[in-house]
Amino acid sequence: MNDKYSIPYALKRKPPSYFNILLSCLFIFSFMGCTKQKIDTDTTLEEFTDYMNRRIPSLMREYGIPGATIAVVKKGDIVWTHAYGYADLEKGRRMTNDTYCRVESISKSVTAWGVMKLAEQGRINLDSPLVDYQKSWKLPESKFSEEKITIRQLLSQQSGMPLGTIGVRYSPTAEKPSLKEQLSKDAILFQEPGQSFSYSNTGFNLLELLIEELTAQDFNTYMRENVLIPLGMHHSSYSWSDNFKPEVPNGYDSNNKPIPVYVYPDKASGGLFATVDDIANFIIAGMPAFSEKRLQVLRVQSIEKLYEPEVELSGYYGFVFDYYGFGHFIETLPNGLKSVSHGGQGSGWMTHFQSVPQTGDGIVILTNSQRSWPFFGYVLTDWAEWNGFPSIGMGKIVQVIRVLWIFIGSYLFFLAWRMRSFVQEIALKKRRLTVRSGNHLGLRWIQFSSSILLVLAVLWAKNQSYFFVFSVFPIVSNWLIGLFLLTAIILIMFFLFPINKEVQVIEKPKK
Repeated sequence: MNDKYSIPYALKRKPPSYFNILLSCLFIFSFMGCTKQKIDTDTTLEEFTDYMNRRIPSLMREYGIPGATIAVVKKGDIVWTHAYGYADLEKGRRMTNDTYCRVESISKSVTAWGVMKLAEQGRINLDSPLVDYQKSWKLPESKFSEEKITIRQLLSQQSGMPLGTIGVRYSPTAEKPSLKEQLSKDAILFQEPGQSFSYSNTGFNLLELLIEELTAQDFNTYMRENVLIPLGMHHSSYSWSDNFKPEVPNGYDSNNKPIPVYVYPDKASGGLFATVDDIANFIIAGMPAFSEKRLQVLRVQSIEKLYEPEVELSGYYGFVFDYYGFGHFIETLPNGLKSVSHGGQGSGWMTHFQSVPQTGDGIVILTNSQRSWPFFGYVLTDWAEWNGFPSIGMGKIVQVIRVLWIFIGSYLFFLAWRMRSFVQEIALKKRRLTVRSGNHLGLRWIQFSSSILLVLAVLWAKNQSYFFVFSVFPIVSNWLIGLFLLTAIILIMFFLFPINKEVQVIEKPKK
């Protein structure tokens, strides 16, 4: 058959070897970044810190993190602290160990100590309804049972309260709503108290009001007198002060744009300013076998109660942690040890502490960046290996990153192969440009619609003020967006250039 659409057999040839090499490179690319120096329990402190002094700046450059401070606790003592990078990139101001940082939701763990102090004194019953202690303010009405909210439920994130207002921040010197005004807006139940775990800033801010009404003291004053100072946290405060020296760093958002220092109307859930050493002192206080300072604040039984599982976690919280106690995430390590932790995230800030009270080991990481989740995962994995802990929940972030890189490499491999076939089909005139006619018209319109949906999804995600995936996977997510857009382009090309069934191939004559 020698009509105008016939293609000689000689044009049907295998792709050149360099194309196969390219595809192989794309696949190998997916395994990049998966190797590092071996760290184990035989590694000395000096060797470990030397390694971290190479490892941490490298990770900070990779993820665009301006500044970080780290403290490591061993057998109940701070054995190493170090500051890296910048508190203010624009002014070239360095981060230091004595820099006051926003520790964000680590504040909840410290607040829980203040509440437990009242419980020890018999001034509150953890299982009594919150309304029994309210004097000058009442919970807003909802379709659920506000009168059933207990202090235990507030401490363990089971109160049914919403997350609360996020992304709204105030200059330290600006006028802002009062705590009661903010709670009147935020403290509206969205589910029945005790129904399930639901992470809530609002719930802890209700505990702030509880403390103020019971003690007739400002929340910061009560916490400084009863928790912070007794624990040796002399460089910590729930209230902003012009006397913070060095100055509080700028935060940097996921696009590395600077965010000047700010405060919230409420303090208990995320308003604590502290140095890395003070947070290290806090986690040491939570190690009963290694700290005498605990005797000045809470009894051993009260500290242990903070770490008792109150609610089993599911969803993405359950992917990393097993339970939530009183202001602490809890996980059982593969070797049976209990690890407690809490992280924090605000505009331009991410923080985390991890502690194994039974062994006296802990680590604190404070960063002025919203791109720090992978950084935490890698540093915590190294720390866990050094201490002989088989694995910790935050290390799963590293595992997911590796899986995503493998997916990206494999998908690029597939797209490259598919585009090679597409280009060859164009060259062989097996595809031709047409919109309204051609074969498989229904399938083609599905391809077109899918491409539009992919582009719209990317635009929607990029225009969010905060998108969880971008925060947890700041580099990988950009590659995923690129893959989505590339897929959309390819689908459009398949829509515009459908297979032309009129083309026939002249087979090589048989001998």
